[in-house]
Amino acid sequence: MGGALQLFERPRGGERAVLVGVGIGHPVDPNDTAEFKALAASAGTVGVGLVLAARARPDPKYFVGSGKADEIRACAEAHGAELILVDQTLSPSQERNLEKLTNRRVLDRNGLILDIFAQRARSFEGKLQVELAQLSHLSTRLVRGWTHLERQKGGIGLRGPGETQLETDRRLIAKRIRTLRTRLEKLAQQRDTSRHVRREVPVPTVALVGYTNAGKSTLFNALTGADAFVANQLFATLDPTVRRIQLPQLGEVVLADTVGFVRELPHELIAAFRSTLQEARDADLLLHVVDAGDPSRNERIAQVRTVLQGIGAGDVRELLVFNKIDLTGELPHVSTAADGIPVQAWGSAVSGAGLDDLRDAIVKAVRPHQIRRTLHLELRAAAVRSSLYERNAVRAERQREDGSWDLDVELDASELARLQGGAGVYLVQATAGEKRVA
Repeated sequence: MGGALQLFERPRGGERAVLVGVGIGHPVDPNDTAEFKALAASAGTVGVGLVLAARARPDPKYFVGSGKADEIRACAEAHGAELILVDQTLSPSQERNLEKLTNRRVLDRNGLILDIFAQRARSFEGKLQVELAQLSHLSTRLVRGWTHLERQKGGIGLRGPGETQLETDRRLIAKRIRTLRTRLEKLAQQRDTSRHVRREVPVPTVALVGYTNAGKSTLFNALTGADAFVANQLFATLDPTVRRIQLPQLGEVVLADTVGFVRELPHELIAAFRSTLQEARDADLLLHVVDAGDPSRNERIAQVRTVLQGIGAGDVRELLVFNKIDLTGELPHVSTAADGIPVQAWGSAVSGAGLDDLRDAIVKAVRPHQIRRTLHLELRAAAVRSSLYERNAVRAERQREDGSWDLDVELDASELARLQGGAGVYLVQATAGEKRVA
């Protein structure tokens, strides 16, 4: 085909990868490099080479500059790598230019995380969320590198339907995205319904959040006796797991394990998993699990809080749980704020050290304004009485001659106010022993 177009076919992926770390305005942080290696390993790749670069600003063509791009190509050829992984967000043209230069598949940080999520999703909703995130990401990757698929030709008998393959791809992707969003909205409505049912019988909800691989699922299993999947890898679990547990002086509590966060989590994933992360936004308390031995733990805490702000959970009360103290030698303990509300708990989900103190801290943090009052319940409020016992809120009971009850209860002030508005429920005055309707 003399004089034909020079076609560019994207190289196929592989398992052997060259990792590229780039510091913009500063040298590459070794902790970031270690995390990126863990991400690559979690995706199933084998790192055979590492190239580090520092730039004042990204290069428009290759992101790393032409000299460093040649070094990446040489490294890939020397080690027989089939894949280039870049620990930054590349523009579509930068990704394509690197692929042309190296003749190898190039994946940026966002693409790598999306690939991991695609491998990990198990539930129907999780798979839909990942597909939506992937298509949202792909829609920005459609660049004019596929001219061999062009269907818009000139000349008699060569005119196509007036639509390029690029436009066709965009239209099909947009249609699929709309379908996925519709399905996810229905699933979100189902989640809202179940949350509404939970709010009808106000059982406190505690959501575990934290940087990926901080030990959330291990702690979840230790607190609930569940068997959620645990592995020493990033994003080991994606689908949220919800269990009910009993805590002393508080009763039944809903504990939700959510997806782990990571530095610069792709916006497409945050948007796609918004309904799943709703468990965190609607929680009464966030257990923010932190790897106590992580040298970058303060940065990790800040990064998680940034994501929480982005999903509307920034104002939910937080209890920092410093996990894995069995590896640091730290002793289990609980720190409180000036008002006596626990703000930090140190323990180990593996050894069990500090877990009893953590349970007590959860009780105090979930219901920091708990007060003791006496309620009079008429017979028609028997269901309220049962609910109070189920929640372990009753401290003493006295039955009157007519069969009604006086209950000494410990409840949050807002819950107490809500109960007083119910039929047949009255607050007993401490002085005269009279009852009144709230």
